[in-house]
Amino acid sequence: MGSTASARNGTWRNWGGTVSARPAREVAPASVDELAAAVRRAAEDGLPVKAVGTGHSFTSIAATDGVLIRPHLLTGIRDIDRVAGTVTVEAGTPLKRLNVALAREGLSLTNMGDIMEQTVAGATSTGTHGTGRDSASVAAQIRGLELVTADGSVLTCSERENPEVFAAARIGLGALGIVTAVTFAVEPVFLLTAREEPMPLDRVCAEFDQLHAENEHFEFYWFPHTGNTNTKRNNRSAGPERPVPQLKGWFSDEFLSNGVFQAVNWVGRAVPATIPAIARISSRALSARTYTDIPYKVFTSPRRVRFVEMEYAVPRAALVETLRELKAMIDRSPLRVSFPVEVRTAPADDITLSTASGRDTAYIAVHMFKGTPYQGYFTAAERILTAHEGRPHWGKIHTRDAEYLSRVYPRFEEFTALRDRLDPERRFRNDHLRRVLGA
Repeated sequence: MGSTASARNGTWRNWGGTVSARPAREVAPASVDELAAAVRRAAEDGLPVKAVGTGHSFTSIAATDGVLIRPHLLTGIRDIDRVAGTVTVEAGTPLKRLNVALAREGLSLTNMGDIMEQTVAGATSTGTHGTGRDSASVAAQIRGLELVTADGSVLTCSERENPEVFAAARIGLGALGIVTAVTFAVEPVFLLTAREEPMPLDRVCAEFDQLHAENEHFEFYWFPHTGNTNTKRNNRSAGPERPVPQLKGWFSDEFLSNGVFQAVNWVGRAVPATIPAIARISSRALSARTYTDIPYKVFTSPRRVRFVEMEYAVPRAALVETLRELKAMIDRSPLRVSFPVEVRTAPADDITLSTASGRDTAYIAVHMFKGTPYQGYFTAAERILTAHEGRPHWGKIHTRDAEYLSRVYPRFEEFTALRDRLDPERRFRNDHLRRVLGA
């Protein structure tokens, strides 16, 4: 099944290998009516219901021992409205297929995350985001939603229709209903010029505000055990198109970023003492490059090396201080970290439980190679990130609960009140939602 989650003998597993579940039954509805019927039948049997996407969440947000809804038959574009600048797409459509289909129509999303394996509903419901000065999360580009609620009815919402549902359901965590279609704002396809270049961490920290202000999309990767980063700036361009040459692209994106990276991680997992030396070499292996292409070819890249990840959103003003504390912690610890730390930004948005809800945000993501003990590193990092009122990414590993989350999200109770109204019997419950939203 490639990069998606896998099911063997009735067990569902996520992409990162961190979660498995044994549902009572699986349903693959081919229409919204069939999905609504499956929800009603689950209610008759007293079973909870969860929809899964491609399993790219590291948390058990989609796990269930009840009815597992697979959305792979609910795919494709329903409608393109060129006057309104919107596209309506079935919830099970992978972002990759959406991006390719839009490009064929001369259209594009404004911003996207760095992979495109996820389904549109899975990506938006967990708050998938890229980096951006003026635009960021995929959910922030939603203009309308259709969802099947706990009683099996179909509810549509937008800024004008059921606006209180719209405010919350764009990043609904699967707690308010099962999303069946999403309407996105789109624009005529454009070109982005990407400029990737190594830069010392000290310089990135000193100039961070300027780098953020001067670029539409700025991000960087810091290599632990070194003072080195690789920066990436994406800005709109008048062209011409200058894609990465195929061989060169294969060398940096496949060979270095996936092939060699996989091999050095195997070495690092077997002999952790080698990691700082490897980090120094690999942080210098990437050379500067500039290329111009359509958005999805610039924003996204393949990720074949399996890892586990934790990501926190901190106030943008607190980024540099937080990062310095993280570096000091790694430097004085026996930890050996072979994966770079990824830093991105997002402007404040108006979505109830968005990680950027009501505040300009910086994201700090820490990763560990799959199969290496990550708990020590993640626990120490989480202590630093939560001290800065960090909000954990809904699809990535964290240990926070409703008590903590209700303090860092000013609108938390607005979300739980809406959940009480839409799903009073907790048809969409699971252990993970009980932890993060409360009973």
